Amino acid sequence: MITAMVLKHNNRYQTFMCKGHSGFEDAGKDIVCSAVSILVINTANSLEKLTGSKVKGVDNGSLRWDFIEEPDEKGQLLMDSLVLGLESIEKQYGNNLKLIIEEV
Repeated sequence: MITAMVLKHNNRYQTFMCKGHSGFEDAGKDIVCSAVSILVINTANSLEKLTGSKVKGVDNGSLRWDFIEEPDEKGQLLMDSLVLGLESIEKQYGNNLKLIIEEV
């Protein structure tokens, strides 16, 4: 199962983490892993290239980034879009993806 976690403070994004494998299908054929990977990687690239939001990637065996400072409006919107996409995947493939959103 893929576990994606979003940490927010005062409804502003702080951290995003994603780890695991969906187990929906064999590697290379897994549509759930592909969908999650595309959403997550595109969001990370878009945050870097299209916003003033500053993030720091953390290499700890999973995909993770921390906002160095509160994300700007564009960064918030991109993260909202990521969460919306992950919620849609979780709704259809809940046995393969768990999305956790925590207010800290």
